[in-house]
Amino acid sequence: MREGDRYALVLVTAPLGEAAEALARSLVESRLAACVNRIEPIRSTYRWRGEVHAGEEALLLIKTSRDLLDRVEKHVRENHPYEVPEILSFAIDRGNAATLDWLAESLRSE
Repeated sequence: MREGDRYALVLVTAPLGEAAEALARSLVESRLAACVNRIEPIRSTYRWRGEVHAGEEALLLIKTSRDLLDRVEKHVRENHPYEVPEILSFAIDRGNAATLDWLAESLRSE
């Protein structure tokens, strides 16, 4: 294991299916993410405009660098169908050396 503090994990919820897939693919194709795992369905319960709602969504686990977080957030906001998409980021403090090397290579501009 080695320090991974250059990297971040971003959580984003999205509608099931094509919208989640398109967002995941566009993040990887643009090299804003090395990988996006899509977990679906998840069941979300939340408060929106004073009412409690529940529904099925996809959870996107976005692996990126901390340097790209502002660009990832902008990309999600511009390409997400929700009025207020959930975007939460967490620092990756450690990771397998080979995985961290792969992240660096996948995020490198061509």
